[in-house]
Amino acid sequence: MTADNTLNVLVNGMTCAHCVASVTEEISAIAGIDGVQVDLNPGGASHVTIRSASPIDAASVRAAVEEAGYALAGTPS
Repeated sequence: MTADNTLNVLVNGMTCAHCVASVTEEISAIAGIDGVQVDLNPGGASHVTIRSASPIDAASVRAAVEEAGYALAGTPS
């Protein structure tokens, strides 16, 4: 199955591989998510790319990031 929808977000506060794992786990738990890729930027906003075959709900992504203990930087695109 090909992921046709992509959502890019910036996440503040991630500093290590454990942070990446926590955010990836929470976002991956959202129904329909096919993949999560994190470009860690310790000390700054980390770029997270989320892929899904169906439309991605930005509010669910925000909630998942917050559940992992982090915050989005700006509005998802």
